[in-house]
Amino acid sequence: MAAAAAAKAAAAAVSAGAAIALCSERAHAEGGGPTFRFPGFSSPAPAPAPAAPPPQQSPPPVAGKREETPEEAPKVSTQHPRTSAPGFDPAPLERGVDALGKLQQSPNPKQLFELMKKQEETRQQELAAKKAEYQKALAEIDLEKKRVDYEERKKLEQQLAKIKSQMVQYEDELKRKRLQAEHEAQRVRNQELVKMQEESAIRLEQIKRATEEQIQEQRRLTEKQKAELERTIQTQKIMAEAEGRAIETKLTEEVKKRLLLEQINADKEKWIEVINTTFEHIGGGLRTILTDQNKLVVAVGGVTALAAGIYTTREGARVVWGYIDRILGQPSLIRESSRGKYPWSSSFSRATSTLTSKLKNGGNLGKNGDGFGDVILNPSLQKRVKQLANATANTKLHQAPFRNMLFYGPPGTGKTMAARELARKSGLDYALMTGGDVAPLGSQAVTKIHQLFDWAKKSNRGLLLFIDEADAFLCERNKTYMSEAQRSALNALLFRTGDQSKDIVLALATNRPGDLDSAVADRIDEVLEFPLPGEDERFKLLKLYLDKYIIKASDKHENSWLSLFRRQPQKIEVKGITDDLIREAATKTQGFSGREIAKMMASVQAAVYGSKDCELTPGLFREVVDYKVAEHQQRRRLAGEDPKQNE
Repeated sequence: MAAAAAAKAAAAAVSAGAAIALCSERAHAEGGGPTFRFPGFSSPAPAPAPAAPPPQQSPPPVAGKREETPEEAPKVSTQHPRTSAPGFDPAPLERGVDALGKLQQSPNPKQLFELMKKQEETRQQELAAKKAEYQKALAEIDLEKKRVDYEERKKLEQQLAKIKSQMVQYEDELKRKRLQAEHEAQRVRNQELVKMQEESAIRLEQIKRATEEQIQEQRRLTEKQKAELERTIQTQKIMAEAEGRAIETKLTEEVKKRLLLEQINADKEKWIEVINTTFEHIGGGLRTILTDQNKLVVAVGGVTALAAGIYTTREGARVVWGYIDRILGQPSLIRESSRGKYPWSSSFSRATSTLTSKLKNGGNLGKNGDGFGDVILNPSLQKRVKQLANATANTKLHQAPFRNMLFYGPPGTGKTMAARELARKSGLDYALMTGGDVAPLGSQAVTKIHQLFDWAKKSNRGLLLFIDEADAFLCERNKTYMSEAQRSALNALLFRTGDQSKDIVLALATNRPGDLDSAVADRIDEVLEFPLPGEDERFKLLKLYLDKYIIKASDKHENSWLSLFRRQPQKIEVKGITDDLIREAATKTQGFSGREIAKMMASVQAAVYGSKDCELTPGLFREVVDYKVAEHQQRRRLAGEDPKQNE
């Protein structure tokens, strides 16, 4: 019974296996779902291949990385002719048939069946473990693929961002180059426009000058014709008058001749009679003196006493006057002073100087508003001079010691004028001497210097003693060419200025401050540098001297009472002299001193007087200025100086 039961079970298993195999074949033939498994006899079908990902655009190949090829799908074995559907595996069915054969042959089929079932379960577990490992490997492969895809996508995005950045940079570069090109084109157009405007201005100026020249030429021709006509009329008038006088003279010639002869004869007789009478009186007197000895002695003694009296009176008066002049008069070293030569003349001299200063500088006081007249300095220097003037005036008011000053700078920068105005503003007397006058005095220099300081102390208002070219005798005492007389004179001045004075302000002026003796430098309390005038100062100086030498050149003759007896000079006519033209001249005269500007304007005046029409035009003004500028530069080159140092 057991054998029969086993046989039945085996038949059932075979039929079940066949049915399962047929179902599996049918399922695979229809495109199949999952394979039917029979526990204990069927092996697990291979896991279906993962679905292929949807097609994507392949990323662009990255430089330096080899292009990866997709793996080929596993091919399904089609070696069994009975199978028609791909993916069908007949191995489980074959094992089931083998197991059925073994069960039929085994004496104990039930135990064998249980054993085979356990073996199949063990195998299924191993296959399940392998399947899990395979799925894990597939998951890792999928994860790695996703990571690779992410990295590739990230690299692609970075590459795209880099390309985009390069594109933006390239567009910026193109935009910048385009802007530069447009800017350069605009600059070229502006230059061309400026050039065209300059050429147009030059053409207009040339046309204007040509028109002015034509007008001037026409005016000269008209005046020439007028002069010729007047000359012709005057000649005819003179000829007519000459003819009339000739006729009149011819008619009265005989009458005048007769009257003249009669007058000559009468005068001749009168003079002969006067001469005879005079000689008779002289002869009688000489005969009387020569014949009478007492009268002769008295006459000779009287003449001798008269001559001796005249000589004695003259020499005595000279000696007395020399003594008075030495005691009361002005020292010989003084070249210029606001004090009178004698005490009684100081009031008159001061009043005359004040009146002259008001008449001369009254207009400038109103214009400048600083009370310095013709003195135009740098604003900071002018402020400093005004402060010194106020301080000096207050020092005299409070009976405090005066402070000595040193003015240095190039020649012609206004040192002497500033000292004179400083004395006038501070209410002091003013005296000027030059250092070059000391050396020729020799041994008398010491005496003259002492006389100078004694005379200066007699000023009731206080005196500003200005020594121009002070380095001429106040230089270093260790110089080999310095004579003993100069050393003595320097020592005398140092002795008189050793203590601060309440009567004398010592003001020294020099172009070479480094040559002064150290003891002289020790006496100085205030040091002021007078530089060359700047452009604004040169502009003011040009306007000042234009007004002085050109516009008001004839006013001083008109205001004088002598103008009634002398010929009046021709007044200068100014045409077209504007502030712009004067500013242009101020720019050209870089490096000029105030004295050079004054001399240049005097040259302009001379050029105007030398012209035919006695008028100042812009062309003539520019011509003289250019000539003087070239002369200044040539003089500096001859002196060995660089003209560009002051530019």
